Amino acid sequence: MKKNLLLMAMVAVFSVAAAQKKTTLSAQVYGYQRDMVYFDCLQTPLIAQEFYTNPGEEHIYSFDCENLISMTINGRVSLLLQPGDSLHVDVNYDGKNVKTEFSGSERAVNNNRLMKSIETLKRSLRYKSQLLGCVALDVKPKSRIDDSRIFLEKATAIIEKSKASEEAKNYVRAMIESQVYMSFIEYPVMYESVRGLSIEEQGIGDYWNIMDGYLTRSDAESLSCPEYASLLMRYCFYMNEKTAKERGELYNMPKVMEEMYKEIAAFYSGEQRDFLLYTLLRNFIMNGQEIERADLLYKDYIENYNLNPFYRNIIDMLLQ
Repeated sequence: MKKNLLLMAMVAVFSVAAAQKKTTLSAQVYGYQRDMVYFDCLQTPLIAQEFYTNPGEEHIYSFDCENLISMTINGRVSLLLQPGDSLHVDVNYDGKNVKTEFSGSERAVNNNRLMKSIETLKRSLRYKSQLLGCVALDVKPKSRIDDSRIFLEKATAIIEKSKASEEAKNYVRAMIESQVYMSFIEYPVMYESVRGLSIEEQGIGDYWNIMDGYLTRSDAESLSCPEYASLLMRYCFYMNEKTAKERGELYNMPKVMEEMYKEIAAFYSGEQRDFLLYTLLRNFIMNGQEIERADLLYKDYIENYNLNPFYRNIIDMLLQ
């Protein structure tokens, strides 16, 4: 009996120690011309650090996290880290290009090699991330959509062969889908607005069937990806406009926070709704204008839709 109790106590101690194991990101930065090096987390402003630029000096930051997060270095290098990971990055600025090399724990290296492979694929395909840039270069909507399908197919093959964790793969899939399907939904509308060519004349087929068969993602990693939040919001408005057209009704896409909040709350449910309403409120508050407008919606969100205490803690902190 005593041996069993001792064994249980040891297991408990080791479990606590594992849970408290720090995640560590370190970097050496070369060729960078600004005064400060910044580490930032896309999921929470509470995980961030800055260092004075000193070529060759190792910048080390250790912190606690409960789930997979995405970190950036100077807003240019995107990284994935999971609890307990240790990742070192050599960052070399070469003109407009930034080169990276990874070392550290096996999982962290594999996850970030996957991220790097996707970026390499985009460059090889000359697949631009910014839709406005495509409009400026007069990339035709049909070409953009065809290129997006090719990118999705090739990226999916890379993910399947990767040794990255399933959590990292989910996050990367969400990032890729946000770029691909925003091209489907948003680019024809954007091109029509800027270039004056109607959607019907763009040669893309029936715009209102272009998302047929798409299943939105609901895994925890996808629902922590800021780019995927943008896709889910735009998908909501696209589907609501499609429904209105089928009924012969006029649809006005929501432009202000209150209208967007109402429409998203009605369209989604569960964790997806929680993630999107949190993202909407957080972005509005961090924008720093008319923050008082968020108070009433925040109260409604907490009382009716909030499921993840992490979201509540972040907004509470931002409102202080």
